[in-house]
Amino acid sequence: MNTKMRLLAVPTLALGALALQAAPAMAHESDMWSTQATLNTLNDSGTTGQAMVEVHGTQATVTVDVTGAAETFMDGPFPHAQHIHIHGQGTCPGPEADTDGDGVVNTTEGHPSYGMIGTSLTTEGDTSPDSGLAVERFPGGSAYSYERTFELDAATSEALKAGTAVIVVHGVDPARMPAAAAEKMSDLDPALPAAATLPAACGTLTSTQMGAMPEGGADTGVAQETGSTTEAVALG
Repeated sequence: MNTKMRLLAVPTLALGALALQAAPAMAHESDMWSTQATLNTLNDSGTTGQAMVEVHGTQATVTVDVTGAAETFMDGPFPHAQHIHIHGQGTCPGPEADTDGDGVVNTTEGHPSYGMIGTSLTTEGDTSPDSGLAVERFPGGSAYSYERTFELDAATSEALKAGTAVIVVHGVDPARMPAAAAEKMSDLDPALPAAATLPAACGTLTSTQMGAMPEGGADTGVAQETGSTTEAVALG
């Protein structure tokens, strides 16, 4: 090879090496994406907040910020059950979902809109639908910031990518409910008042660039662990 050809070959080889080095990085970037939601008030709960899900491969970091939530329940902090729902219409229920006319949309009435539980946003331990009523493992109080990283299941991942996943937070101050509804027991657990499992905030998760949390509002909720997967799936 003459001198001129050797000089031409050097940048060509260098470019080839750079391409090989860049390929894994480009593939890695394709596994990084995020979705976010403004959590709007349901059932006149007065709660507001926002949520974000950042996905890195099969790992998800979920952040939920809530203010104005129900503060106390049975002389303690009001626990707020929160979930990512899937396999519904990918929407939050409107007033028309109140089929029994009691002035609120309960968990069962809202189910067609947002679907079943895909992931329980617990503070520790299991995140499957089986933990949908794990009251001791949800955040509580009138305001909270939640952040947790965990393995994302395939069904929830697919719903997030499709834009049909919905975050729902539960629990409404009975004083903010119509009297007739406040006197009822929960449609999920007759040992609890309706306020305990009533949807308080909801938002559809939509794709976004990796970055800051959206501006918006969110609500909260409470549930009681019963060990029933059926009840956990129904909670919404």
